[in-house]
Amino acid sequence: MSWILATLIAAAAQTGRNAAQRRLTAELGTIGATAVRFLFGLPFAALVLAGMAWLAPVPRPDATVLAWTALGAGAQIAATALMLLTMENRGFGVTTALIKTEPVTLALIGALLLAEPLGPARMGAIATATLGVTLMSGADWRRGGWRAAGLGIAAGALFGLSAIGFRGAILALPFGDGAVRAATVLVLALALQSAIMLAWLGARDRPALAGIARHWRGSLGAGALGALASLFWFLGFALTAAANVRTLALVEVVLAQIVSGRLFREGVSRRQLAGMALVVLGVAALVATSG
Repeated sequence: MSWILATLIAAAAQTGRNAAQRRLTAELGTIGATAVRFLFGLPFAALVLAGMAWLAPVPRPDATVLAWTALGAGAQIAATALMLLTMENRGFGVTTALIKTEPVTLALIGALLLAEPLGPARMGAIATATLGVTLMSGADWRRGGWRAAGLGIAAGALFGLSAIGFRGAILALPFGDGAVRAATVLVLALALQSAIMLAWLGARDRPALAGIARHWRGSLGAGALGALASLFWFLGFALTAAANVRTLALVEVVLAQIVSGRLFREGVSRRQLAGMALVVLGVAALVATSG
């Protein structure tokens, strides 16, 4: 049951990385804080892959692997930016729970674009999770509070799309065990993402680059946690079905709420707690009915 340990490590590391990125947002801006996880995560991932190369051959990515990785990398950049924007409006714990609607939005996209049948059980799961989102967001819908909730849900959908891309890349590699495949795709993804973010910041936001250099200590911690989280997410996908990983990953909602209260001193209402419970229940039911 190695995938269980991998998923729990990934969820804990991701919670820490999200908290570190949120703290950097005030200093670096949304795009600058988004870039940190990639720029500072790449050296750690490269070191891990170099260490593995001493023990086993590393597969060479082909065009198919590159295409899948590019899909995942682009979707993850957009998802991270939307996540940080949502945190500024809805708080750390609520944002994390909103993002965990990811399987719900993916099921709806599949039904619309791929004609995948939902069925009564899946429709019930979606309704449950949607009700949970409404309660949890704490939005005043009459004043447009739906915008922040919508951003969080969109971030979750994009994170799901990135998972599809990365899993496709891992499976497309010609050989290698789970750990080698995961590390190979991780380094390739972080290299692509770092190049994209450097080009963007160099052309559009040079002050953010200077800010990243000034806050390198905090950025280093966020990058290390991000690389650790991604490595174990990828390892989990290599060891078992994505549905198993995504179900267990819901533990991150609980971890985020603990961090939200203890680190950021963000309160939570009974309505939001009830909403989070419904989101977890609905998403878990959706994954269970997906086979």
